Amino acid sequence: MSDPMVQKIQSHPKYLELRTKRNRLGIFLTALMLIVYYGYIALIAFDKKFLAQPIGTGVTTLGIPIGMGVIIFTIVITAIYVRRAN
Repeated sequence: MSDPMVQKIQSHPKYLELRTKRNRLGIFLTALMLIVYYGYIALIAFDKKFLAQPIGTGVTTLGIPIGMGVIIFTIVITAIYVRRAN
């Protein structure tokens, strides 16, 4: 069930270059996401006092916007990957 056209496309140098660039981008963004996510988890584990600092006079602590930043960062790098991979 091997189509000769598929084999021709898969062996073309431009296609191989495109695949390599896409894979490199995916690995880079994955590593970046792991650093951000596990950095936040490590901050929770090892420096609770820093994250527990209130912002202003309200009850919101510093951990809330940092956590939201992690979520927004995830959405942004996903959009970057989708845009570049397409």
